[in-house]
Amino acid sequence: MGNRYPAPPVVWPVMLQRWHEISFFHWSCDPALLQPRLPPGLQLDTFDAKAWISLTPFLLTGLRPPLFPHALGLVFPEMNVRTYVVGPKGPGIWFFSLDVARSIAVLGARAIYRLPYYWAKMRVEIAAEENFYFSDRGRGGGAKATIRIGKEGTIAEQSPLDIFLTARFRLYSTFRGRLITAEVSHPPWQLNRLRVVDFEENVRKVMRVEFPSQDFLAHHSEGVDTKIGRPRRASAQK
Repeated sequence: MGNRYPAPPVVWPVMLQRWHEISFFHWSCDPALLQPRLPPGLQLDTFDAKAWISLTPFLLTGLRPPLFPHALGLVFPEMNVRTYVVGPKGPGIWFFSLDVARSIAVLGARAIYRLPYYWAKMRVEIAAEENFYFSDRGRGGGAKATIRIGKEGTIAEQSPLDIFLTARFRLYSTFRGRLITAEVSHPPWQLNRLRVVDFEENVRKVMRVEFPSQDFLAHHSEGVDTKIGRPRRASAQK
């Protein structure tokens, strides 16, 4: 790649999974509107003085512990809403919500990583030229998304903003009022252009992160195989 791509960390995984047929939708916003939504110890990571919020639907496949074959792993749709931060251990992601269609995944991820997972009715349909993503938490007025995208050509050279928004190898969360973190490792994303066919969502609004934006950016990828490390206390760097 012409632009510098950060090197993925070496991770001793406690969990393996593939983020398959993922789409990224990104909106910029005023950092002053978003910073109050973050816990102490995290600062927004900005690009050209703008903060970014992303919605990412995909099919999660092969969720399993190390040494188990991919074919024995769990498979279910997922969609998350996130922003980009800098914490005591460096750049990472802060999640406002993660919708999944497997209750066991909700319980496990909430217990281990303290992430804001929600169960939802979800569907992902994958075809050669189009993908369809659907998610609905229900319960009257709950978060819902209906998205259809057309797949287009490969992005031959990713821009610095493309890399900023997708090359992230750490997550942050909180446990008993303290920051925790976990490393995530995967190969570099191969990003593709996409065409938005249908797009309706209120997930950002429900999570109170729908802000005025003059920017919208979208990507598609066939996906990456991912290693996720164990959560640790995010103590300050020395």
